[in-house]
Amino acid sequence: MLALAAGVGAWAIAETGGDSSLPKVARVIDGDTIELEDGSRVRYLGVDTTETVHPTKPVQCFGPQASEENKRLVEGKRVRLESDITDVDQYGRLLRFVYVGGGLDVSAYLIRNGFGYVYSQEPDVKHLVSYAALERGARAARRGLWGACRSD
Repeated sequence: MLALAAGVGAWAIAETGGDSSLPKVARVIDGDTIELEDGSRVRYLGVDTTETVHPTKPVQCFGPQASEENKRLVEGKRVRLESDITDVDQYGRLLRFVYVGGGLDVSAYLIRNGFGYVYSQEPDVKHLVSYAALERGARAARRGLWGACRSD
C-alpha cells in the first residue's frame, strides 16, 4: 500500500504495506488501463490518456509518459475500485475509478498533472465537475501534455 504526503505541486508516494483483501495490479497496459492479478482488465473512469497501444493508431504525444506514470503509481500495488453506473465497456473491461494508497484518485492525479484529460460519458459522470476543474488548472499551467503537445 502507499502512503501519500503532499509535496510542492505533486504527491510524494512511499511504500508502506498493504491490505491483502484489495485487488493487486499485475500490469499497466497504458495510461488509463490496467490488468489485475485475476486477469480482469480495468479502464479508468473519467480520464483518457493519449494512445500507446491502440491497434489502429500510432503512439501519440505524451502517451509513453502517461503509461510510465501510471506504472509508477499502481503497478504491483493493491488498489481500491469504485464503480459508477456502467459496469463494463464494449471490450469487456471493468469501468472503475481506481484509488491507490491512502486514497489517491488515480484519474484525478493523471488529469491534474497533465498525463490525461477528462473523458466522461453519460451516465458515468460522478466526478465530471471536479475533474473538469483539474483539467482547466493543468491546461492553464501547461502541465504535461498541455505543454508538450501541439494543440492544432
